[in-house]
Amino acid sequence: MPKGHAPRLVFWVAVLLFALAAALSLFYYLSPRATLRITTGPAMSPAQRTISTFIHVVSGSHPFIRIEEVPVADLSASAKALEDRKVNLAIVRTDVAPPSNGQTIAILRRDVVAIVLPHGSPIKDAAGLARKTIAVPEGALQTENQHALDDILAYFDVPAASVKRLVLPLGEIGPAMRAGRVAAALAVGPIGPGQAVDVVASIAKAMKSPPQLLPMDQADALVKRFPGFESVDIPEGTFKAHPPVPDDTVKGLAVTYRLVAPFSMLNVVAGAIGRSIFKTKAKLAALSPGGTQIEAPDLDAQNPLLPVHPGVAAYLASGDQSFFDSFQQYLYIIGIPLSLLGSLVAVLLGLWNNRRLVQDQNRVFRLLTLADEALTADSAGLERIETEFRGLVADCVNKLADGETAADQYPVSSLAIDHARRSIERRKDGLRAA
Repeated sequence: MPKGHAPRLVFWVAVLLFALAAALSLFYYLSPRATLRITTGPAMSPAQRTISTFIHVVSGSHPFIRIEEVPVADLSASAKALEDRKVNLAIVRTDVAPPSNGQTIAILRRDVVAIVLPHGSPIKDAAGLARKTIAVPEGALQTENQHALDDILAYFDVPAASVKRLVLPLGEIGPAMRAGRVAAALAVGPIGPGQAVDVVASIAKAMKSPPQLLPMDQADALVKRFPGFESVDIPEGTFKAHPPVPDDTVKGLAVTYRLVAPFSMLNVVAGAIGRSIFKTKAKLAALSPGGTQIEAPDLDAQNPLLPVHPGVAAYLASGDQSFFDSFQQYLYIIGIPLSLLGSLVAVLLGLWNNRRLVQDQNRVFRLLTLADEALTADSAGLERIETEFRGLVADCVNKLADGETAADQYPVSSLAIDHARRSIERRKDGLRAA
């Protein structure tokens, strides 16, 4: 590389780094902090309504976060989209094809899986459903709910094909049971307003007596075989206050809807999403009834199907302090290399400037040396000295023109050139006189 090009290269590298830093800063302040793609869940499902409300709240509270909705056909497709890395967040249900790479950000909803029987029914456990007809409430999740029923039947060695299903609107389930068309009804809903409460109300109204829930006394064992379920206690009066349904606390099963992220998501990003959800829960509840059902995942759960994301776990364990510590850690990770790179550029520039100064000083010293040699040189020696002198003068002029010689070195170089020229001319005059 020509000598004059090296300092230019270093200069332009420094300019490029500065421009890059300025562009990144401008991007940070003027563009969205993050763009997240999230599945919306099945149309008209409670989870979809909750997520839509969450997107609305986040867009208003955090203008630097942009959320793109990705419609999916069902919960299986939602989980598949996360596994295929097509989305950053997905709504999944623990008993429906949970993604292998998923980790929990938040629990959006916990639904009890209940089998409702008419008062005085001879059916005592799920095995008694064999060769019976069960009503399935019509809705967006009727296929997923029947899959949950199949798992329960499989545990009790009841062939799924031996239990006939009759899909009915909620209001028709009670009359169908009164007419003897169905022996039981499947209800999947939260402990609170939802499908389970509506099914119980329909049956109670039609039968003129409170229904009863099929107890799941073997729930703990069933969960070990089908980890998509959870074992829960259903308190007295959960689905009807007077007369209470159930009439005593019974063992039951539940499934959870979760907002899930891939394990590859940075901890600081997952923590920020979890923090946004839990901090805005009150606002979400005010806009959507489903907001009241949002809860933090259990950090003490043993061998969970969808473990808590480490970023969310750190936030839940230590609160905002943990979140900001994680954020600061990432700033250090990015800032330290940039700082080291800037220091390296400064060192290189300093070394180049020192080298340039040494070259200027050596050139001046050589001019002074030529002036001394010229005073005693013979004709041949003087010609050699004059040739070298002209080369040094040309080099000085070129360096000065290219900006490679500092301005404060110009007077020194000029004095050295003038001194050498006078010595050479004086020796020429002496040789001619001799």
